[in-house]
Amino acid sequence: MNRVFRDYAILLGLAGVVVALDQWTKWLVRTNIPFQGTWLPESLEWLSPYARIVHWSNSGAAFGSFQNGNPVFIVLAFVVIGAILYYYQRVEANERFLRLAMGLYMGGVIGNLIDRLTLGEVTDFISIGNFYIFNAADSAINVGVAVLLIGMWMRERKKKKQVPGGEDQQ
Repeated sequence: MNRVFRDYAILLGLAGVVVALDQWTKWLVRTNIPFQGTWLPESLEWLSPYARIVHWSNSGAAFGSFQNGNPVFIVLAFVVIGAILYYYQRVEANERFLRLAMGLYMGGVIGNLIDRLTLGEVTDFISIGNFYIFNAADSAINVGVAVLLIGMWMRERKKKKQVPGGEDQQ
């Protein structure tokens, strides 16, 4: 029982840190930058064409796709959270990359879910170039996917090294 409690405390702690950072940064943007307004420190104005803080909102998914799909994304968020909570305990304790990925992903999903439930849309504010505006929750989701892929790659490399002649086999 202690191991289960500890494992879930780690998962929920990591997700909680992501949610807190996400909600705090979104609050800062909503209270200090008018909607569709931009901000950069004067010393970084040269970055403006490449990166800036922009107060924006999104009722859809990544890249502004599926606008007004909030009800679907709310249901999907609850399904993802439930799946992570269900499968987390079934992941081996030594699968640290997978566990880290699950915590990051869950925190990102919860951060955006809070916006969808309270505001009806997600606050985005990190603008890179002219094509993508995202937030800390989106970043945690993307980093979680990257960590998962790196972990899977490392596990496959380790398995190949354990099999005699594994590096040469395909």
